[in-house]
Amino acid sequence: MRERIGAAAERSGRTAGDITLVAVTKTVGVDRVCEALRAGARDLGENYVQEARDKIPEVAAESTPEAPLTPRWHFIGHLQSNKARDAVRLFDLIQGVDRLSLAEEIGRQASKSGAKQPILIEVNLAPEIPGRGGALPEDVGDLAARIAAIGGVELRGLMAVAPPGEGEAARPHFRRLRQLYDLLPTEQRQVLSMGMSGDFETAIEEGATLVRIGSALFGRRKP
Repeated sequence: MRERIGAAAERSGRTAGDITLVAVTKTVGVDRVCEALRAGARDLGENYVQEARDKIPEVAAESTPEAPLTPRWHFIGHLQSNKARDAVRLFDLIQGVDRLSLAEEIGRQASKSGAKQPILIEVNLAPEIPGRGGALPEDVGDLAARIAAIGGVELRGLMAVAPPGEGEAARPHFRRLRQLYDLLPTEQRQVLSMGMSGDFETAIEEGATLVRIGSALFGRRKP
């Protein structure tokens, strides 16, 4: 996987070290999560707060001084406001912030401990598809400016899921997200999270700094 990431990065004038690989561990058992960490994974992604509540401490319990397991945990699913307190406690980066009210609640929860919670704005690249989350592309600039004024949060960039279709089909959508990213102030341009198992190489070619890989690492999930 890192060889493929490196090759795609080279095509965009970068190196593999410029790209963060987040191993998506939704529904993956703790034993396999620990195996991935021992094989070199450093960043893990979870979609559900309730699953992460159990899994994160179980992974931590497997850590030893001789073989420490200290991943950075990313929340990459749809976050409900009533789960913000747990999300702030559990995750190093919350990627799916799609509305001002959620950013405000995250800020309130983080401020209780005097911390700043890193977040990304999720962008809806296919608003014509019913049920897809994310801020509309035309609203991203205003939302980013409003989030910048919230205490307790630190906006680090954008994330999105491309519409169905792999490889080249996703390219125009990734290019659109990169254009929105480039319009953000410098301090908010730290992470561009786009690309999954079927399209991550295209995403890297279009400027992704972080890719989220699940099935290509762990196999397809059971229905």
